[in-house]
Amino acid sequence: MIKEIETRRSIRKYIDKPVENEKITEILESARLAPSGNNTQPWHYIVVKSEEMRQKITEASHNQKWMLTAPVFIVCVADVRCRIKEEVIINDNSPEDEVKRIIRDTAISAGYMLLQANNLGLGVCWVAEFTQEEIRPVLNIPSDKYVIGVITVGYPNENPKARPRKALQDMVHNEIW
Repeated sequence: MIKEIETRRSIRKYIDKPVENEKITEILESARLAPSGNNTQPWHYIVVKSEEMRQKITEASHNQKWMLTAPVFIVCVADVRCRIKEEVIINDNSPEDEVKRIIRDTAISAGYMLLQANNLGLGVCWVAEFTQEEIRPVLNIPSDKYVIGVITVGYPNENPKARPRKALQDMVHNEIW
């Protein structure tokens, strides 16, 4: 697994080649198997392939035109209703602790997708440059759901170098800070 972690890059240029449905299913299966608090599995995914919908999502993502070179988008959505049963509207400033846990759980599953896509020879990039008010209407997502990211998926047309990382000793603390 360390190979996928070490070689994964954010890809922003893709070749014009469709991604096989079997590979999309494998990516989604990896996300389904991710851990979550109390096994609530708060995630939902919207697979987007049509040019029209990809265009709308790109516009909601502050018009990052490079996104359109990816033939598939996977929109990662956290379902607040898995733990919060009363009516709640989720936005970028929601203070509820359970909301934060649900978002973290969904982010873990999305991370699994990034690694599985890399393992399958695909390139991916996690996009989160949008607000809930911009992205939800495009996909008809209810206000009690939180979009954590859009993952662009395709065959890479670039091979970016590794970006610098902090040394392990600069971020690991033992017992206390």
